[in-house]
Amino acid sequence: MMTHAAYDCDVLVIGGGIVGLSTAYALTRTAPGTRVTVLEKEWGPARHQTGRNSGVIHSGIYYPPGSLKARYAVRGAAEMVDFCARHGIAHAVTGKLIVATDSGELPRLHGLVQRGREHGLPVRELGPAQIAEYEPQVRGLAAIRVGTTGVCDFGAVAARLAAEVGGAGGQVRFGAEVVAVDRRPWGVAVRTADGQVVRARVLVNCAGLHSDRVARLAGDDPGVRIVPFRGEYYELARPELVRGLVYPVPDPAFPFLGVHLTRGADGTVHVGPNAVPALAREGYGWPVVRPRELASTLSWPGSWRIARRHWRYGAGEVHRSLSRKAFTRAVQRLLPEVTEDDLRPSPAGVRAQAVLRDGTLVDDFLIREAPHTVHVLNAPSPAATASLPIGREVARRALLRARATGWKPPAVESGHCV
Repeated sequence: MMTHAAYDCDVLVIGGGIVGLSTAYALTRTAPGTRVTVLEKEWGPARHQTGRNSGVIHSGIYYPPGSLKARYAVRGAAEMVDFCARHGIAHAVTGKLIVATDSGELPRLHGLVQRGREHGLPVRELGPAQIAEYEPQVRGLAAIRVGTTGVCDFGAVAARLAAEVGGAGGQVRFGAEVVAVDRRPWGVAVRTADGQVVRARVLVNCAGLHSDRVARLAGDDPGVRIVPFRGEYYELARPELVRGLVYPVPDPAFPFLGVHLTRGADGTVHVGPNAVPALAREGYGWPVVRPRELASTLSWPGSWRIARRHWRYGAGEVHRSLSRKAFTRAVQRLLPEVTEDDLRPSPAGVRAQAVLRDGTLVDDFLIREAPHTVHVLNAPSPAATASLPIGREVARRALLRARATGWKPPAVESGHCV
């Protein structure tokens, strides 16, 4: 058995996005004195999913009661607003409209009303005239307003979390790409691309787009493959057309919410995203192709089953990606006055979507454990909203794994309550 001093840290977190940093933050607060290290391959936090989304603090209305997404989003939305307020991070609780533009969407809209009430959310049903009171330029047959939805700067949240971890004695190391993981009876040893080795009692995998790959490096079978979907956004040249947040009624067959309108904390209005297969894990544009990563996606049976099952939907998304005219038509269902000239290209994001072998898109957050490891294998939207509760849950599991090695939190060892 290794001595305490032989470990470089107690818990090693891979991934400096908002989930990894929330986990490290929770560890330092739940068990003060725990030696925590975060390794992030980029040269700063929140460079991928966290920093490339629409900045919406989701209410949780879309997700089935009892699911992790529902529980953590409802709780996390309130906590995120409080965190932003305490740390002076730009945010606003604006509420949002979910708008039905076709009669076939009305039953699904009514279903969302019922679900929202099950979650205890403030939901108001609106007719066309009431829609215009909130959004004069938006057209629809009916809508609901969800009062707890908001916006914030998730990149700034991640940076604050990193600072809090550092202030509590943890380490956040940027430019540290993990290339090898060696699991031993006493814990794990991780090697980075520059040859450094970090030994820990427990490894927490919050690698997002690379989470399945990190799980395999650790010798664990994740049972899923990350299939990347690029979300392409435009910025509205006439932001005065939209006052807040406007969403279509989502199709429950897909994990994507459809093209929506989002006024951010900085006042800009983003339109999107559509969802197209990315040709690399970090494929933020069509020209970005990484053959090895593309081969990994294509070799997974679930990828082909998705394609066969949803090819019509996928073809429409690709068409809107390649044709601004087609994208504009999709937006005009909600905002008839918008024109092609109103849409300016904006940075894209890539969703790390876990897919099962049978082609099922994993619909909930997915956390799995193995000896000395905790893997977060599916944490797309609304993970940024839910990041504080997710971080506490992952930290709880990691601390249980650490205690299995004979470790006790320093505060407990000194006789103080944790």
